[in-house]
Amino acid sequence: MRPPKLPLVSIITPSFNQAEFLEKTIQSVLMQDYPFIEYIVIDGGSTDGSVEIIKKYEDKIKAWVSEPDKGQTEAINKGFAKATGEILAWINSDDTYNPKAVGEAIKYLIENPNVAMVYADCNFIDEHENVIGKFNAKQTNYKMLRHGSVHIPQQTMFFRKKYWTPLDPSFYFAMDYDLWTRIAKQAEIKYLQGKVWANFRIHTSSKTNVNDMRGWDEMLRVHYRDGGSFFSVIVAKYYLRKVIGPLWKWRIRKA
Repeated sequence: MRPPKLPLVSIITPSFNQAEFLEKTIQSVLMQDYPFIEYIVIDGGSTDGSVEIIKKYEDKIKAWVSEPDKGQTEAINKGFAKATGEILAWINSDDTYNPKAVGEAIKYLIENPNVAMVYADCNFIDEHENVIGKFNAKQTNYKMLRHGSVHIPQQTMFFRKKYWTPLDPSFYFAMDYDLWTRIAKQAEIKYLQGKVWANFRIHTSSKTNVNDMRGWDEMLRVHYRDGGSFFSVIVAKYYLRKVIGPLWKWRIRKA
């Protein structure tokens, strides 16, 4: 039986053909020392052995499914529709949690009931689990998010279920940014400096390596949808990146 002050945490892993990394992700969730975790894996119909990996751990997973879907955003929505926890999070199938991450996040949320979401720093890792850098997060808020100051490693966020609304399925990159702005508009979100809760894997097929500007395109959609003006900080940042980005890549190729 769960003590009344310890909330159930629902963690979702959306996945599609990530057998190379999926087991590490699953293990990082199951090895957390926080005792009340409801783990749900939503696979998009993988054909690379992912299902066999999931079945290996199915006695420790609350629910899982492997069926075609429309991508990561739909998978996350599908997972949270099954979730019964008071605290929610998702960890992608190529990323991992560090030990004690869940327990530290929940401790903070219990002690700070007015905080809607908490997040921390994360490491960048390669295909072989080597740490190759660090994502140092920063404290942000609704106004700063609307200015394009994100600074939140998605892998490290934990938030209260009462602030959850389904992600916009038309977003491929910025669905987390959209969620953060909606949460921050209602309540405080908090960065815990000095904590490193997760590992963000950089590899050849990761979305981060595909198209950075597409994420900014979607962030602008959020901006305009919520009544933002063309004459704003985030729009200026968008066009600055659009001009400087290709020049920077050209300079690297020439070096």
